[in-house]
Amino acid sequence: MGIRPAAPVGVCYGIVADNLPPASNAVKLLKSNGISNIRLFNTDPDTLKPFSGTGIQLMIGVPNEVLPSLATGTVNTSLDWLQSNILAYVPSNQVRYIAVGNEVFLKDPFYTPYVLPSIVSLYQALQILGLADKIKLSSPHAASVLSSSSPPSTGTFDPYIRAVMIPYLQYLEDHELPFLLNVYPYISYINDKEHIPLEYALFGSGTKVQDGGLTYTNLFDASIDAFSWAMEREGFGRVTVVVAETGWPRAGGDAATPENALAYNGNVTSRALKSVGTPKRPGVGVEVYVFDLFDENLKSGDEYEKHFGIFGHDGAKAYDISFN
Repeated sequence: MGIRPAAPVGVCYGIVADNLPPASNAVKLLKSNGISNIRLFNTDPDTLKPFSGTGIQLMIGVPNEVLPSLATGTVNTSLDWLQSNILAYVPSNQVRYIAVGNEVFLKDPFYTPYVLPSIVSLYQALQILGLADKIKLSSPHAASVLSSSSPPSTGTFDPYIRAVMIPYLQYLEDHELPFLLNVYPYISYINDKEHIPLEYALFGSGTKVQDGGLTYTNLFDASIDAFSWAMEREGFGRVTVVVAETGWPRAGGDAATPENALAYNGNVTSRALKSVGTPKRPGVGVEVYVFDLFDENLKSGDEYEKHFGIFGHDGAKAYDISFN
């Protein structure tokens, strides 16, 4: 048996801050650390331009507020948007994914009806450009779109969004597009400490959860497999899961320490690089994007939201993690 190819490991590069180094510095930092995949949450030109010609592969976000115009416009609307917001700044061979909206279903429901029509229109635009096979479209979802996830084999989509989720999954399967998932065992842990041991969230070895013939030793695997089961339950078992966002904060909350952030993010990345897979799909490495490149001091919400940065603004690692 040959060595399994590593699943891609990337980093999310959020810019909700007023004190970040220039994007050109960030690109140098990424290259010096061997990070070759990045998720950007929007098409900010000053952030995009320095990536051009670097070979770094990008997941680029379409902001939720752009979806209505893409969904209700013509294919030319989508073509114009792609050309002027993405392809004007980076070559197409560096664009791996376009993330159409972010956590829309349930969390930003005004935009729900626009997600699939936007994807369809962008796909048609990519077809015209001859890029539909090279650039993958999908929309990242929060783990909360499942109404049941524990044990993983009970994974079920929330009935409230099933009417939009089923045609969405059908489109993904028909076009061989991945399901993008944002998953945060940290948030699950702090919201349900009574039932989730910290070390189960941190890939410790003490807790085992039995689910039929499968044994789970961490919440990350359990969360991903719950989605695999949920899709299988609806008849879409061939759709793969890509983790578009996951991470653990270093400060600002309970159990938010550099040690725990290293334990979590280090395990997530090393398991992808070794293509460990999950109990339901062993040996099938899970592509993952770790949040966040830097702290984001203008993030709203709980204090810990501002402290996911893996690197300081001076380029020093906050803890000793390796990406290759």
